[in-house]
Amino acid sequence: MGAVEHRIWSKEPPVVGASYVAELPFDDDLEARAYAARRLWRAMNGRAPGPAFHQLSKQRRERLGAAIRALDAHTAGGSYRIVAEALFGKRRIPDRAWKTHDLRNRTIRLVQSGVALMRGGYRKLLRPERREE
Repeated sequence: MGAVEHRIWSKEPPVVGASYVAELPFDDDLEARAYAARRLWRAMNGRAPGPAFHQLSKQRRERLGAAIRALDAHTAGGSYRIVAEALFGKRRIPDRAWKTHDLRNRTIRLVQSGVALMRGGYRKLLRPERREE
């Protein structure tokens, strides 16, 4: 198991052998905070941290990667056509009928998704979809 550096905020310097408490507010993020606290405790005690709180599907990860690439290309001044060529390859982009082509619409949606992530939507990635119980 590789070494990982953990940073913990404390009002006082740590004391070897002392017991510490994790203070967790009973809010909408309690489940995630409790899971993170448990993973930290496991890491501090030399145990494997266990599985992540939630996993993004392969398709979701690929779409997020494409959205970020589309955002980067668009903010660098690339037109939607240039962005589409970078994402999907120049051969897939038609010389004619670009305005109505599916890849144009897909590229615009990817750029919009990237902009939403840039404007704070990335925080949603930290939380799994909530199911009412």
